[in-house]
Amino acid sequence: MKKLVLTGGIVLFSLSHAQIKRGSVYLSGQMEYQHNENNVLNGSRRKDDIVEIIPTAGYFVGSNLAIGLGAGYKSAVSKYEIGYGGASNSHQIKVADNAFVVTPFIRKYWTLSAHLYIFGQLQVPLEFGREKLNSNNDIQDGDPLLSSSFNTKNNYTSIGINIKPGLDYFLSKNWSVEAVIGEFGYNTYKKDVDGAKRVNDYKFGLNLSSVTFGIKYLFTN
Repeated sequence: MKKLVLTGGIVLFSLSHAQIKRGSVYLSGQMEYQHNENNVLNGSRRKDDIVEIIPTAGYFVGSNLAIGLGAGYKSAVSKYEIGYGGASNSHQIKVADNAFVVTPFIRKYWTLSAHLYIFGQLQVPLEFGREKLNSNNDIQDGDPLLSSSFNTKNNYTSIGINIKPGLDYFLSKNWSVEAVIGEFGYNTYKKDVDGAKRVNDYKFGLNLSSVTFGIKYLFTN
C-alpha cells in the first residue's frame, strides 16, 4: 500500500512539473493542399484545388495557457465542365478565391503525461478575399442564352468563431507534433455586393478521417 501511494505521488509530482512554463514562445504553422475530382452525369466534371499556408506564433501568458496569432494565405480554385444534351462541346466555369487569413487564438493545455498533452483552442478566423468567376462557353447548337461568356470579380469577408480540440506530443524539450481532431463552431460569409446576403455555416463534431497534423518548436525561458 505504501509503495502504491509513493508511486502515485511520484506520478502526480512529475505531471505537475511537465507543464509548459509562462514566458515560453512557440512557432508553428499550417500547410494544407487538397485536390478533388468528381464526375457526374452527361459528361459534367468538377475539380477542386485548395492551398493554405498559415504560419503561427504563440506566447504562454501562464502555465499551459497560450495566446497567439496565425496569418497567411489561402487559395481555392473550382473548375466546372458542364455538358448539355443535344449540344457539342461544353461549358467551362472557373471560380477562384484568394484571401488573406488572420486567426487570433487562445489555447489551453492539460497534461496527460510527461510528453503528451491534450489542448483546446478557441479561435476567431478572419478571411478577407476576392472571388473571380470566369465563364467560357464553347457550346454549339445550344441555347444562345446558355452560350454567353462572362467574368465577374467580388470581394468577400468571412468571420468565424470555433473551438478545436487536439493532442500535442513532445519529441524533445523543444520539438513537438500536434494533431487537431474536429471542429466546433460557426462561420459567416458575405460578398461585398449590393443585396448580398450572409451565408452561415455550423460545424460540430470530431472527425477522425480529417485529422490535421503540425510541427511546433518551443522556445523555453
